[in-house]
Amino acid sequence: MKRLIALTTLATLASAATMAQARDLGPDEALRLRDAGTIQSFEQLNETALAKHPGARIEETELEDEYGRYIYQVELRDAQGVQWDLELDASTGDVLKNHQDD
Repeated sequence: MKRLIALTTLATLASAATMAQARDLGPDEALRLRDAGTIQSFEQLNETALAKHPGARIEETELEDEYGRYIYQVELRDAQGVQWDLELDASTGDVLKNHQDD
């Protein structure tokens, strides 16, 4: 019986850990992190993303907490109409992913 309880508890914890891996941050929390200097300004992050695809426009952005790292996700559409997905480390501005959307 104790073994069954331990296995059930372990499965519940593993499930909770999986769900907690990535979390969307709301505007209030994002602004608090920016104001505290934890992440770069959204203007800086957007400039970094746009520098990868001159002439593109931003269609959507999102800030997530992934494993304790703040990731800024940007969807761009370039002058030829091609959509690009970028991920930046919101603290450093480093581009982590830059790929054409399928």
